[in-house]
Amino acid sequence: MISGIVKSSLIDYPGKIACTIFLSGCNFRCPYCHNGDLVNQSASIMSLIQLKQFLIDRVGLLEGVVISGGEPTLSPYIFEIAGMIKSMNLSVKLDTNGSRPEVLKRLITEKLVDYVAMDIKGVFSKYISATNVNQKLDNIKCSIQMIMNSTIDYEFRTTVVKEFHTINDFEYIGELINKAKRYCIQPYRYSNKQLVSTRYHVHDKDELIQIKNILNRYVDEVIIK
Repeated sequence: MISGIVKSSLIDYPGKIACTIFLSGCNFRCPYCHNGDLVNQSASIMSLIQLKQFLIDRVGLLEGVVISGGEPTLSPYIFEIAGMIKSMNLSVKLDTNGSRPEVLKRLITEKLVDYVAMDIKGVFSKYISATNVNQKLDNIKCSIQMIMNSTIDYEFRTTVVKEFHTINDFEYIGELINKAKRYCIQPYRYSNKQLVSTRYHVHDKDELIQIKNILNRYVDEVIIK
């Protein structure tokens, strides 16, 4: 069920001490994905019962749990996992690519998530090259609007790779999420777990600041991670 875990983190859930669990499987095939080993189904290292005991043993130490992947909304256990975590008075942050708005809607409606971090892979005309799949872009748009119209905390984010993103692309992204609360620019970092072995290129500091300045016109808070 659970294919990986970071037992404690100060950076994965803004403002909270959290652990991060990784659910395997993904419907995207982003070539620069740093969790490539989770894209295809991986062996489970922890059951739901074991996760519950892990959290019980850390009562008073953890404030939240990040559910990441892969793409966690693909898991048939996502509601059960989130419900169990919430029953322990812990906050839940979901990392998602936004491709399954029907799952996201249920998680929000049933108050099973407190924070959503949604990846925006780039301008829609490049989504196929960035994800290597032909996605229904209306689902991405639906998830963006659903998150922005909800009462939960959230951020949008993009892993910025020179081969897939130009500086001007971020005018389009800014318009797409106009008046959003928070946006994170994540500079690409090579990982030996990538789906492909190519070492892509990173925008330099000045270029990242240009991107930030563009997005500042559309988004309340822009962060370079």
